Amino acid sequence: MKNNRSVNVFYGHVATGVASMFFGTWLSTQYVAYALGYQAQLGPFAFVLFGIPIYEPWAWFMWAYHYEPYAPQVFSMASWITYGSFFFMVCVMVVLAIHRAKKGGQTGAYGTARWATEKELADSGLCGDHGVVLAQSNDARFHTEANAEGDVQWIMDRSGKALLRHNGPEHVFCFAPTRSGKGIGLVIPTMLTWPASVIAYDIKKELWTATAGWRQQFSHCWRFEPTAPDSVRFNPLLEIRKGEYEVRDVQNVADILVDPDGSKERHDHWEKTGHSLLVGVILHVLYAEKDKSLSGVANFLSDPGRGIADTLNFMLSYPHLGDRPHPVVAACAREMMNKSENELSGVVSTAMSFLGLYRDPIIGRNTAVSDFCIQDLMYADRPVSLYLVVPPSDIDRTKPLIRLILNQLGRRLTEQLEMPGTHKRNRLLMMLDEFPSLGRLGFFETELAFMAGYGIKCFMIAQSLNQIEKAYGQNNSILDNAHVRVTYGALDERTAKRISDLLGQATEKRVQKNLAGGRLSPWLGHIMESEQETPRPLLTPGEILQLPGSEALVMVGNLPPYRAKKIMYYQDPRFSQRAWLPAPDGHEEQWRELIRQPENHWFSSPRTEPQSTGPCCDGTVTDGLAATGGVDTVLTERDHEVELPDAAIPEHDMAMPEIPESCLLASSLMDEAEDVRGHEPDDDFDRKSIRNRSAERSRQIEFGSNNFGGGDLPL
Repeated sequence: MKNNRSVNVFYGHVATGVASMFFGTWLSTQYVAYALGYQAQLGPFAFVLFGIPIYEPWAWFMWAYHYEPYAPQVFSMASWITYGSFFFMVCVMVVLAIHRAKKGGQTGAYGTARWATEKELADSGLCGDHGVVLAQSNDARFHTEANAEGDVQWIMDRSGKALLRHNGPEHVFCFAPTRSGKGIGLVIPTMLTWPASVIAYDIKKELWTATAGWRQQFSHCWRFEPTAPDSVRFNPLLEIRKGEYEVRDVQNVADILVDPDGSKERHDHWEKTGHSLLVGVILHVLYAEKDKSLSGVANFLSDPGRGIADTLNFMLSYPHLGDRPHPVVAACAREMMNKSENELSGVVSTAMSFLGLYRDPIIGRNTAVSDFCIQDLMYADRPVSLYLVVPPSDIDRTKPLIRLILNQLGRRLTEQLEMPGTHKRNRLLMMLDEFPSLGRLGFFETELAFMAGYGIKCFMIAQSLNQIEKAYGQNNSILDNAHVRVTYGALDERTAKRISDLLGQATEKRVQKNLAGGRLSPWLGHIMESEQETPRPLLTPGEILQLPGSEALVMVGNLPPYRAKKIMYYQDPRFSQRAWLPAPDGHEEQWRELIRQPENHWFSSPRTEPQSTGPCCDGTVTDGLAATGGVDTVLTERDHEVELPDAAIPEHDMAMPEIPESCLLASSLMDEAEDVRGHEPDDDFDRKSIRNRSAERSRQIEFGSNNFGGGDLPL
């Protein structure tokens, strides 16, 4: 077909040239006849058109032979007309040749991949003032410089004129090898500009120290560090709803407990029966025990004062529902009692192996009660910034707890689009750096497909494709649900090949010349040139492995990829002036920001003793740990609830911001908190007045509310 097209083009060019010569010569003949007055000596004409004799096109050549000496000027003009026709023919041929060449250059037989232009980026909204930070335009300039230790660093000479940001509901995924700058180029800049709620997985505590000081000015800033004594507290069991949803919620908790690494596709007999035992024990602890936590579950199963048979009998006979036991608890207890002693011992040992983490006294204390609720992330009057801080040395040990929190968060916030009686929601950004280290989150992979419809945007970062496939398998859907993809290059061939395939391939022309001639000939006897179309990746895997350290590739659905420049926040005044402000460290300083929580009825049990103060996540009130080191006690009701008013987010310019009134108030509130914690429960100290006074002073501060589509903080 290609050869036929070439032949047709050749015949078309020839026909155009012949036609131009023919009409040029005919025009010369008619001009000579007109100039000589159509005399009879010119010979017979072919026909008459509109009263004008029309002669044969080539007749003027014979006339010039016989009559040119008698009318030289007439025949000279006829010659120029003929020359003009030849010139016109040449021009037509050149134009057609150029058109053919240009048309051939736009072919896309093997692909049409190309780099996006800045206009396309602007039209797609990536150059706006809102959203997560991806990169900066490629007009930024960098140079390399070696430090005193000999390490080569990239120094930014000039920042790009535009930041690439994505504010849509779609998820973002990033391939970034270790030490490639994903924290300084993606995570921290986004945390310093995202105006709504955020939950950040912070392994090195770098995000907390670098961004919490800024985010504290317009949001509740909480640091949940389960291995630290000064962390805020969260009890996953208090997120279980009493009533018709309680069994489902307990089973979801048990699912995560029996699969702490997320690496098991199927469970063996011991894990399945251990799951059944945990469901029954958790329900019993919530209904009947004072310590309603996972540490309390472990203590209940391993109570040194009674054997497992007595424990099961107690579960079977306890009146959970007024005058009768809970049917699920009773069924679980009976199922365990029907097993042989050896099998029961194995089941209990398996269940206890999943609860060993919560025997750590610090983790037990941080999971005994709750200072916040999951609903606060999207339904509070102000945004909430929750940092899940885990030191690298405890990643594997605390993985089950972090997985449990993310599981509850994902399930609870995607149950319904709006909570009854509510009319606004904060958007939620899940900043999951090194998220494959959490293992396979099966629910997370499934819910990515529809999580965006509930106002939850995920920003996931991994080092390589191997990391994802190790956790989720080869046929996972993580990348399939990421509308925006950013890469800082790769260090392994498989990831580089995948990125190259994502960029696509273009069609390019290759010209091949064949030269022929004698070895001693002064000139070539024959030159033949051929043109061939071949496919070529926009970037080969080798070029991706060699991607400069200052460049990033941004791939957005329905848009050509863009070769951008990285952001280094500490070298960019747009971000550096917001970073590293004093973070609200210490439980007392964060305690003042605790907000009104939804009610939870687990503490209506008559076994619960009201002996404490302070707001708790489930609609109850808590105090710190008792002087003896026991778990927190809980009140049945809250006498006072703090509601913060709606207000606009304060405007901030690029200058170093002044310390807001909320921060100036922190010291006085901390003193009041110390007064509360310094008195024993039996003192005649008015704890309620202190808490009410702190709430009243908090009302004096205007904080910003951020609706579902709220604007960003200005850069």
